[in-house]
Amino acid sequence: MREHRKDFEPIFTKEAPLDRMGFTWLIVAAIATIVLWQLPAGDYILYPFSILATWFHEMGHGLMALLLGGNFQQLQIFPDGSGVATYSYSGGFLLGPLGRALVAAAGPMGPPIAGAALILASRNFNTTTWILKILGGFLMLSALIWVRSPFGLVAIPLLGFVILGVSLKAPRWVQEFGIQFLGVQACVSTYHQLNYLFSYGAGYLGLSDTAQIQQELFLPYWFWGALMAIASLVILVQSLRIAYRPT
Repeated sequence: MREHRKDFEPIFTKEAPLDRMGFTWLIVAAIATIVLWQLPAGDYILYPFSILATWFHEMGHGLMALLLGGNFQQLQIFPDGSGVATYSYSGGFLLGPLGRALVAAAGPMGPPIAGAALILASRNFNTTTWILKILGGFLMLSALIWVRSPFGLVAIPLLGFVILGVSLKAPRWVQEFGIQFLGVQACVSTYHQLNYLFSYGAGYLGLSDTAQIQQELFLPYWFWGALMAIASLVILVQSLRIAYRPT
């Protein structure tokens, strides 16, 4: 029995540092992302991830509207990284005011929730590969069904093609780190739109998402903005804790 244990000792001592190293790199990437957003060149460096986060945001609105009995009509994504989801609820959303508030909240919470799902999928390599395939395929499918802006019709399928290619051709370590990196980027994207979360208006679109929640649930928009900012951080931390929990 002693000889059998000795045979396995090197395996455990080698793998633990690698796990810690991957976790460290993810934290460094999250901090670097937040810092880069404060620099003039940051938006250009992180541009693909900003477009993906916008897609998560707008798809969150649209899919929640569908779940609550509305109609997800179209999705537009523009070169500046902004987007608009158009939906209707002529018959009224399920749950009434709460349903309308959930549709509004599903946009800002879409990226962190999607990010957590990506991070958690990294615990198992088969799950990692399948989730990357599903994400890549769904990006392409969404372009066929909902995306209607010229820029979005190019950018969204291209992102889907790249992610699908990673799932099919990239080595295992690239897929595992890549899905975690995408997840972290999605979660921290909340802090790229902090001004929006704490704004009452949204330009020509009218009310911001948090202001729409205020209309339905009465508490001030800044309360909902703060709540979603905190929730995004908690979701990121908890998903990383679970992903790196020893099996």
